[in-house]
Amino acid sequence: MSEQTYNQIKVLISEKEIDDKITAMAREINETYKDTLPVIVCVLKGSFIFCSNLVKKLNLPLLEIEFLAVSSYGNEIVTSGKVNLTMPLTGSIEGKDVLLVEDIVDTGITSKFLINYIKEHNPKSIKFASLLCKPEKLQDHINIDYLGFNIEDKFVIGYGLDYHGKYRTLPYIGYF
Repeated sequence: MSEQTYNQIKVLISEKEIDDKITAMAREINETYKDTLPVIVCVLKGSFIFCSNLVKKLNLPLLEIEFLAVSSYGNEIVTSGKVNLTMPLTGSIEGKDVLLVEDIVDTGITSKFLINYIKEHNPKSIKFASLLCKPEKLQDHINIDYLGFNIEDKFVIGYGLDYHGKYRTLPYIGYF
């Protein structure tokens, strides 16, 4: 990354805005799951920072955390339209309340794939949380139970989201 490129990044959503929104989302999730032991399913790699910060704000000390990974972008800035499961679930979610945590809903293709994949594992219930959504890009309706921000159609980086594996550690959501 050149210094010039780094200086060209514009802030779309600040670190404080993200923190405030995650706090509000956590309050809702705490209320929903106050009498259950949910399994949080973190979608790697993009949602790892969001998921980590979200679970730290939850008052659910007995929750389980599982991980899975998918790829639909490769090294491009637009989705290929084909979702590849690159790391399946390793633990059982059968009969459990599941909260699927994703970084961004773009076209909805990956989200639909993930929800169907979770359903195949026979959970008791599925709820879906996403930090970001691009409503104008959605190709199909996706029910997002806990949504951070609707954003316009920009390729975004930071807070776990990357471009060629870089920029994930920016503490905000940015774009070029």
